[in-house]
Amino acid sequence: MNSKFEVVIIGGSNAGLSAAMALGRALRKVLVIDNGRPCNRQTPHSHNFLSRDGVTPEFLSTVAKEQVLAYPTIKWMQDTVNEVKLNESGFSLHTTGGFQIEAKKVLLATGVVDEMLPIFGFAECWGKSVLHCPYCHGYEVRNENLAVLANGEIGFEFVKLIRQWTPNVQLLTNGEPALKEEQLEILKKAGIPIVSTPIQSILHQEGYLQHIQLVDNSLISLKAVFARAPMHQSPLVIQLGLQVSEQGFIAVNAFQESSVPGVFAAGDCTTPMRTISTAVAQGTMAGAAINSFLLEW
Repeated sequence: MNSKFEVVIIGGSNAGLSAAMALGRALRKVLVIDNGRPCNRQTPHSHNFLSRDGVTPEFLSTVAKEQVLAYPTIKWMQDTVNEVKLNESGFSLHTTGGFQIEAKKVLLATGVVDEMLPIFGFAECWGKSVLHCPYCHGYEVRNENLAVLANGEIGFEFVKLIRQWTPNVQLLTNGEPALKEEQLEILKKAGIPIVSTPIQSILHQEGYLQHIQLVDNSLISLKAVFARAPMHQSPLVIQLGLQVSEQGFIAVNAFQESSVPGVFAAGDCTTPMRTISTAVAQGTMAGAAINSFLLEW
């Protein structure tokens, strides 16, 4: 395989493939490097994406990859990039598989790594019945018994949002509530129970929640829990010295370019709005912008 490309895209999910398609249609020589671990790999169905509502993430990825690789200037590598360095002509990338690749521009479509809360059963239910986005999954559990697992300001605002999908929602603070008096009063008037007893485990069947078991062994029967799990970026973000927001997302401009010239970013690594439509839109913008930056007389 040729080791020199105009663009290397790190991450071959929705944002990365969308950028690759735009660049492939612009006749650019592109390599997509992907490690096969997308953020939504445990999610059974994808929603809120026009024309493909309810299909599996695997279906979307398979069709997208097939269509993108139909463009002859696009190549694919199953590998992990562990180093990106600036050089005279652009960037030098190294992979865990031992490859060294040269690129004029780099696009990070690396997503984020969700950090599972240390609660038994949490990781197994993540993306199935422990959910992060009501716009992606709220409709499927509408009017069911739901809970929000969070505390403080985040918990207060999140439970307010989830009430849009069901009146049967409660707030699990997993310890002493870190709420202001006025917030406690608002939740009381809204009829939203606050459960502060710490959680012992999430009882489930193949990732589908049945009960929340508290440390006092009492059980709460729920259809799903919405939670905010911490996340971290790819090590490449720190390695490249990219500027990040207060929330930890890569800071980009309107063209998806990062604080380091020549390094672009798109998708979940840049925004808390973790939807397929957002990733696809950002990928298209990044692809078009990168092509423009590569134009020469």
